[in-house]
Amino acid sequence: MTLPFFVYGTLRPGGTNHDRFLRGRTLREEPGRLAGAVLYEGPGYPYAVEEEGGAVEGSVGGSVGGELVTARPEAYADLLAALDRLEEYVPGDPRNLYERVARDVVRDADGTVVRAWVYLAAPAVAARLRARGVRIEDGVWPVRR
Repeated sequence: MTLPFFVYGTLRPGGTNHDRFLRGRTLREEPGRLAGAVLYEGPGYPYAVEEEGGAVEGSVGGSVGGELVTARPEAYADLLAALDRLEEYVPGDPRNLYERVARDVVRDADGTVVRAWVYLAAPAVAARLRARGVRIEDGVWPVRR
């Protein structure tokens, strides 16, 4: 499945991994928000964690701010593999820190909903963060740390 990526941490413009992984590989990078999730501090990078029970329609839940990144078609497969390596994501591995999942993201410019790949905290990491993590209240990771 070819989807854009939603990035919310070190891959955002100005972040430590943006130029290394995204420069020259994208068609578009535009602001967006992932609803039904909250952001937690990590050791040098953030974790987006889905709210327990998911977003409830009509509720004012959390959201995570970031960028929707559309890869150049010729760079897509290599970029997907590079981001999986960066996030140390291996499908089905119980040791994953992140899981790559498809989620709806709202484009800030016009409010349209776009399905995108998002690296969310893996279940064990999410449980630990919910119990004793430091939440970033506004849902936005500062790109200069």
